[in-house]
Amino acid sequence: MGSLGLEPFHVTATGYNLNYLPEYIALRHGFFRDEGLDMTVNIPVPWDGVLDDLHDNSAIMALGGIWVPSMYRDRVQHYTVFAQIANRCPLAILKRGTSEGFQLSDMAKCTVLLKSGGGASCGLFFKMLLRENGIDARGVDYVQDLDGIMLGNLFQGGMGDYFVTDNLSAMAMVARNPKVSIAMECVTQGDIPWSVYYRETENITPAVLDAQRRFCIALERGIAWVMDRDAESFRDELAELFPNVPVDVAVQVTNDFRENRMWTTSSVDRGGFDRWQVGLKDAGLLKVPLSYKSIVDDAPASAAQRGVKSLEQAK
Repeated sequence: MGSLGLEPFHVTATGYNLNYLPEYIALRHGFFRDEGLDMTVNIPVPWDGVLDDLHDNSAIMALGGIWVPSMYRDRVQHYTVFAQIANRCPLAILKRGTSEGFQLSDMAKCTVLLKSGGGASCGLFFKMLLRENGIDARGVDYVQDLDGIMLGNLFQGGMGDYFVTDNLSAMAMVARNPKVSIAMECVTQGDIPWSVYYRETENITPAVLDAQRRFCIALERGIAWVMDRDAESFRDELAELFPNVPVDVAVQVTNDFRENRMWTTSSVDRGGFDRWQVGLKDAGLLKVPLSYKSIVDDAPASAAQRGVKSLEQAK
């Protein structure tokens, strides 16, 4: 058993991001401990080490993009997704000069720098967004195999026409550099299961499902905690969680996310799932879009939501 008799519950994550905020809040405020879970997290380098952590059972689940278990299915390994934390894309599109009058069609036949390092999600989403808006994604030139910080420096130095990176880094860059602006925050561009929790299907047991349910209860509480409060009221916590970002930027991005459905419930949204599956298929990662039930088990999240609701009604 873990500390003070708690059940060990180790998560392996592909990164440390503001769109994971409800999990961090749940951990800081003891919501996982309330469910008997000794929650710990590691971030392997490179990021795909999360799959090794699942395979050797050093982690009970991975946190990352649903595109990985989707493309692995029926090819390498079956993974089951049981919860979602980020319901929207946390990227932003940067341009030089003012963003006034910007339209996605402006990006046709331009050079776009795409943040990499944490997987393929950035390029996958951006190219899907172009296709959804009738823009030929193949007519755009991409620079996408470099580190995000390196690309950010190169963009500010004159490389490319646009830079797609995480919203927090984009806001921080704009705060430092008046010569660039945010043309679009992708959090406004519809539901998508950006970040989910998953594990190897063959290793799921009744005990694992029960632990997942309790994890989701804590996560639901973390989501509710964030959604019920203006980020200004917990700016000190944001400063501690993201010390390398100006706290005013962290507050602004958090409130943007709150207002634009970044965090909803721990259930994977079906509409967003179907949309992303089409995007993954069009990108060549899948032969055909997967059905929701073939890869998602919503039972732990649904049971957690019923449990939280019952607790609230009993108060």
